[in-house]
Amino acid sequence: MTSKHPKLAVLVKGWPRLSETFIAQELVALQDAGHRFDIWSLRHPTDVKRHPLHDRFKGQVHYLPEYLYQEPQRVWAARSVAQSLPGYSEAYKVWRADLRRDPTHNRVRRFGQACVLAAELPSETRVMYAHFMHTPSSVARYAAIMRGLPWSFSAHAKDIWTSPDWEKAEKLQASTHGAAFGATCTAIGAEHLRSLADDPARIDLIYHGLDLNRFPEPPNRAARTADGPFHMLSVGRLVEKKGFDRLIDAFAMLPTSLDWHWTHIGGGTLAEALSDRAEGAGIADRITWRGACDQPEVIAAMRASDLFVLPSRIAADGDRDGLPNVLMEAASQLLPILSTPVSAIPEFIDTGTHGLLSDDNPAALAEAITEMATNPDRATAMANAARTRLLTDFRMDPGIALLSKRLSALGASKD
Repeated sequence: MTSKHPKLAVLVKGWPRLSETFIAQELVALQDAGHRFDIWSLRHPTDVKRHPLHDRFKGQVHYLPEYLYQEPQRVWAARSVAQSLPGYSEAYKVWRADLRRDPTHNRVRRFGQACVLAAELPSETRVMYAHFMHTPSSVARYAAIMRGLPWSFSAHAKDIWTSPDWEKAEKLQASTHGAAFGATCTAIGAEHLRSLADDPARIDLIYHGLDLNRFPEPPNRAARTADGPFHMLSVGRLVEKKGFDRLIDAFAMLPTSLDWHWTHIGGGTLAEALSDRAEGAGIADRITWRGACDQPEVIAAMRASDLFVLPSRIAADGDRDGLPNVLMEAASQLLPILSTPVSAIPEFIDTGTHGLLSDDNPAALAEAITEMATNPDRATAMANAARTRLLTDFRMDPGIALLSKRLSALGASKD
């Protein structure tokens, strides 16, 4: 007979989130592998749409107070319970040391959310697993200390490259209540985290990979001529690290003989600025801004396009992509890829073989776009090679098997 409550608790920034398909894919796969767990979310959802993946999750979703002042009675009641837990004073000591180095409202909120989490977790909970190494891992760490439980995390991109080294190191040391293990989705991220850990074996490289069961077989693409209409697609948030400002500048430099159109899918804070930039460049009539779309809409757009473009770059604050899943999604549909050699993108794309990796300056991007448009046979060959690489080296299953093994070893046994 199974217990009423699962032994595993999963902490995320928000649920559901359209921009974090890779998390939904992983959690549904863990569920399909036999793990039962509830999700504890730091934020309420803001996306109007949701992916079909989100509807496949069968556990409960609990929302912690997004801002402590919004639920004062819940927070104070939880703190009273938390103070009675055997590890509370140690957690408070760890948090105060963190607060001295990071005296922010966010750090205060992390401890308040941890008190609620520690107080409200069912007694059957044996393991905590957090997605992202910054805020969610801090909440998990404080709560784990209070409850005397092991915790673990999955790190991705921004959380690795914009967090201070002192904080990452302490989350990777046994002597400072660090994670039992950490997973990360890029070799470059794994190398960095291993350099900060007391034991490099604490970090696993687990590519998200792609669950190909969620994607149709690629379309039978009609051969296009070098001078035919050329439809480009990008999927990604309108934020600095995605590089869409430089892509718009590149579009303005394309040959007048090229009959091109660009569709963008995704929301983001730079939407108005980028739309104005396109207007100023005189190319707004060649661009379609579709906003946030669900997975079936994204796949349909990929199947109708001739080139996938993701001009990622390192933002001023150090934020950058890891290995964007959209590149693998494009490869699954035999859509040729143009991107940049940032972070872990070269771990999937060898330039000239599986796609083109360009400098992110507008002139270089314009030259690469022109090359892909005017050499359709070469673009097709690279798209075929990228799909072969996806099928050979970037399936989801091996990573899920390793993650399941790690969680089970900590006590999150399958029910």
